[in-house]
Amino acid sequence: MASRNPNLPRSVPPTVFTKRQILADLVAVDRDPVANRRILALENGFRARVTAHVASLPIANARFESFSTSPFVLLIYSSLRRFTKLSELEGHIPAAKLFSSIETSAGRMVEDVVLPVYGWQAVPSGMHSANSALDGKCLVGATLRAATLKSGPRCLNDEMSENFADNVIQYGPTWLIENAATSLDFTYGVLYGTRAQSNKKDWHILRNIAEKLPAHQVTQLPWQRWDCGFNLGVRPATATIRVGKDWWTYLGGSDLCLTEVCVAMIRACVSPEGADPANQRYTIGDLGQIAAWPRESGVVNVLCLQASQLPWLFLLMRHFCDVLND
Repeated sequence: MASRNPNLPRSVPPTVFTKRQILADLVAVDRDPVANRRILALENGFRARVTAHVASLPIANARFESFSTSPFVLLIYSSLRRFTKLSELEGHIPAAKLFSSIETSAGRMVEDVVLPVYGWQAVPSGMHSANSALDGKCLVGATLRAATLKSGPRCLNDEMSENFADNVIQYGPTWLIENAATSLDFTYGVLYGTRAQSNKKDWHILRNIAEKLPAHQVTQLPWQRWDCGFNLGVRPATATIRVGKDWWTYLGGSDLCLTEVCVAMIRACVSPEGADPANQRYTIGDLGQIAAWPRESGVVNVLCLQASQLPWLFLLMRHFCDVLND
């Protein structure tokens, strides 16, 4: 096993959320008419994409070969569930395929819907092109904000980290010219998770940039940091790792951007028809604690979410922190 790079940030403190702050942010968003317009646009975009995607999934009358199942997984799962009939197993095969198919496309769907709402442009590009490392961009003054986005915090391997660094170095000047910009602000963004949950392959993008460039072009080494500075010719550039809430705050220019996105996603996907009883016993050990109302907190009345949808907000927010407290 390769040894840990001594220049990695030594300690990554856990990201801690509180339910009280989540609710306070929800109230702030609910009272902001501009935020409400963004939520409506996001909700409509999410609903349209989800509806179109669900319609394309192989649910009914599909042939067995379309599910690409492992025979060993089928048998082991059947043993765990003590199935004795094929009919008992059958209902679980489409569910597994659904999760796999949705996971493949969910990140791209979120990118395509969210970026334009916050003034960014999605960047469609083919493999091995100048824009293959870009998913979104935004021109702010003379600075090009360019981002590659991944769904979760453990999506990279060593080869991918090096490829991203090569793309920034090789194509960064082209990005600047094509967008009439004089400086580059490049982001490797992760849609959910935290830095503590990362396998740190994302940080190696920064290391590779610093080590591949001549020393005189590196203006800020990434040692013990999550960003670095450098020059592309005579033009200044930065590269930054932004994971989870850090990415959403950067995208929307506000700590409330994540709240807006989560509210819109819940509204698009979860009907406010009813909630589990307070004494509900869940199979997942800490799910009840995640969903529970914070102790000694009063009722929160907002228009953007119904009471039955609030546990879903806690569940979504748990994906962006390491610790969720009352």
